[in-house]
Amino acid sequence: MRTIIDLPPTQLEALETLCKREGISRAEAIRRAVAALVGAESASAAGRAFGLWRGRTGGLEYQEQRRREWDEPR
Repeated sequence: MRTIIDLPPTQLEALETLCKREGISRAEAIRRAVAALVGAESASAAGRAFGLWRGRTGGLEYQEQRRREWDEPR
């Protein structure tokens, strides 16, 4: 996919410096930046979900509680 982006002069200069140092094109540098951003976001989402049920009843225990309700006299 081709796209056009606008960068302020300071960012463009920094990008050029990085590309020369790494020996890569601007397109490659931007592809790497997008990949890093997407990877970081994915890891961040997983990190937010990790431990979500901490301190709550586990799945098996929850099922057993619900099933015990069926055996209780009405």
